Amino acid sequence: MVRTAIAAAVLAAFASAQAQDKPKPPPAWQQGKPAAMADSKLAPHAGKMTETPASEIPIDKLKLPKGFKVEVWSTGTPGGRAMARGDKGKIYVGTRAIGRVYEVTDQGDKRTTRVVVDKLTQPAGVAFQGGALYVMAIDKVLRYDGIENKPDVQPVDMTAAFNLPPEQHHNWKYINFGPDKKLYVPFGAPCNICEPPKEYAQIRRYNADGSGMEVLATGIRNSLGFDWHPKTGELWFVDQGRDWMGDAGPEEELNRLAKPGLFFGYPYCHANGVPDADIKKADPCKGVTKPVTTLGPHAAVLGTKFYTGSMFPAEYKNTLFIARKGSWNRTKKFGYDVVNVRAGADGKNAKVTPFLTGFLDAKEDKFWGRPAYLLQMPDGALLVSDEQLGAIYRVSYSGGKKK
Repeated sequence: MVRTAIAAAVLAAFASAQAQDKPKPPPAWQQGKPAAMADSKLAPHAGKMTETPASEIPIDKLKLPKGFKVEVWSTGTPGGRAMARGDKGKIYVGTRAIGRVYEVTDQGDKRTTRVVVDKLTQPAGVAFQGGALYVMAIDKVLRYDGIENKPDVQPVDMTAAFNLPPEQHHNWKYINFGPDKKLYVPFGAPCNICEPPKEYAQIRRYNADGSGMEVLATGIRNSLGFDWHPKTGELWFVDQGRDWMGDAGPEEELNRLAKPGLFFGYPYCHANGVPDADIKKADPCKGVTKPVTTLGPHAAVLGTKFYTGSMFPAEYKNTLFIARKGSWNRTKKFGYDVVNVRAGADGKNAKVTPFLTGFLDAKEDKFWGRPAYLLQMPDGALLVSDEQLGAIYRVSYSGGKKK
């Protein structure tokens, strides 16, 4: 009996030593890194994740077209990404890395912030409909009924109805209700580059209660921003390109879903017809829906918003604003701005121009802020969240005549 116990202890110690000697798998963001880049120091940039006072934000470095103005609208939302506006004007802000959802209340001359929920797994998705706030994390869906009037309301857990796939990589979400009152949800690929399981690399829509799930589009690596064309009602969405194929890309995409069921290429074909370096097949771009336009290499495209307000000059009406949070998988940084995209309703003749710049010092190759998401306010101003500094900026127009 003693010998058996000793033998068991020896085996346990041996197994423990083997486990300690076994090298840990590389982090998910290194997946697909080629041997030729084994010594590369490129890695995702760490977020600040602490509150930055307005006095420490170099707002004077930001640049806009003539007649536009940008100001710090609120602070106190570290890691803040997507924004949703309640019926009574409160703004709800999701986060990825910090696990919180915030509520921002506009009190006229100032904004106050509180935490609605904490310690969730990447609750980036927030949407508002019918007086309720919807929060979608990797593994949880919560609905807060009447939250603008009842700040302490307990959430309704809707997780079971949505049947969420479990992988974390590229599975944080941007969510929104469409013109059809259905909830649109993307599910990114659980890898940098791979043959994704059938539950991933797609955009779905659900009824508000989680029933009636439909897969609308596939072949989408990681879409974290979309909106509906104001005239056609068609869904336009961005998609982030894969890493570790070099500084030149593949470029990020702006896509148009002209009808349900389209395939957008991942993992075989990227951007405007770039075959993948690792996942190969014959005629990789055959049958692939090409993008409306590309948006630059490793730009980390996020917030996507058609402008329908009346504050900005008329040439901005029904055009797209897109936030490019900025690259990490590139030797010289790219993005860190908001661009304006003008294209026909059919997606033709797209033109991409800078709009809000100055977060990146190109000469020093250093950034101080990372624009993430956009929200159009009732007066036509545009809110821009900065994930890096936990601030929200307000962009307005007051100069010159509006054409």
